[in-house]
Amino acid sequence: MALSDSWAHLKNRRLAVMLPLGFASGLPLALTAGTLQAWLTVVNVDLRTIGLFTLVGLPYTLKFLWAPVMDRFVPPWLGRRRGWMIVMQLALTIGIAAMALVDPTQTPLLLASLAVLVAVASASQDIVFDAYRTDVLKPVERGFGAAVSVTGYRIAMLMSGAGALILSTYLGWSETYFLIAALMLVGVGGTWMSPEPSTPANIPRNFAEAVWQPIREFFSRSPALILLLLIILYKLGDAFAGSLTTAFLIRGMGFEAAEVGVVNKGMGMIATIVGALAGGVWMARMGLFRSLLIFGCLQALSNLSFMLLAWTGKSYPIMVAAVAFENLSGGMGTAAFVALMMSLCDHRYTATQYALLSAMAALGRVFVGPPSGYVVEAVGWVSFFFITFLAALPGLWLLWILREYFHSGRLQPVNESPLQSEPA
Repeated sequence: MALSDSWAHLKNRRLAVMLPLGFASGLPLALTAGTLQAWLTVVNVDLRTIGLFTLVGLPYTLKFLWAPVMDRFVPPWLGRRRGWMIVMQLALTIGIAAMALVDPTQTPLLLASLAVLVAVASASQDIVFDAYRTDVLKPVERGFGAAVSVTGYRIAMLMSGAGALILSTYLGWSETYFLIAALMLVGVGGTWMSPEPSTPANIPRNFAEAVWQPIREFFSRSPALILLLLIILYKLGDAFAGSLTTAFLIRGMGFEAAEVGVVNKGMGMIATIVGALAGGVWMARMGLFRSLLIFGCLQALSNLSFMLLAWTGKSYPIMVAAVAFENLSGGMGTAAFVALMMSLCDHRYTATQYALLSAMAALGRVFVGPPSGYVVEAVGWVSFFFITFLAALPGLWLLWILREYFHSGRLQPVNESPLQSEPA
């Protein structure tokens, strides 16, 4: 298949709506995390209270607990996926606007309660958006669809993160939160314009089926345990290196914080978006297995570029090249990885299965962060980045073990079409 033919498959309304829906998914996150913490700090809320506010993010970790509700019950408008999306987007619009009305110095508990409600609605929107994206996109579109939604997500995080901090200087915090609440209407419009999945799935007959059958169905596949290990390990090396990249560049190499901000955050975000979009297009040509393997190898090699920087010492060209390479390959790997998780879901239980798979994928990021500082202190930066390279290899090994399952289509649910045709 020529690249031009691949691109022809990737121009339709199903993919176009991934941008505003990804934007709506990414917009609320910073408002209950970094941006909220900045607001509390600026108005001199005490540090103990600010520390307690970090618990607001728990719904994002626990969202799989109520995902079955969104598989089992169907709102009386716009279908099972779009109906839930528009409910959560309107709830987020109201919730973020309500946060804007609260004075954190006078009623911090009320603000915390509203922030928790916003986080629950945001996590719920993520559940149903992930399910909708999985249900509506055809196999050949999944990589590029993931890339487009990641692009919208990243743009939204920039606006509600750095953009909100800048706006608050000129408008004030309440006005900034009101403005971002209004931006949630972008998602409402995207949901309204979104097409329904071409093949409606059978809805679970009762709540017990919605809770337990997704797990039974997944473990009915012979390589289920290896698949779960692959989900945990595929991005492990990338997460391990990324856990201390900023600290490495500033403290380890001596770059100025502003320089790191421009290169690692600014250029890095652009490189991630470019990598995700390019990876999505190439996936349509290469197939899922080859994309996962090639992009995974590039992710692993990108860690060695930081090892080279640590070995040679402070060098602007090597720093820029390392950051660009790491983010480009990370974007490609993310597009392929999200496409893999989408492909593994049974459309009857997409919300629950995808939420569980994404929770498993987060385990690596959770557990590699705390020990990373101890590893650096014990072995130094050069050896640390080599260890992160080694941490990426088990995931690639598991992927290779599963190659026959990919080619034969034995990984997908028994009632689904093949994962994705692999080119000869």
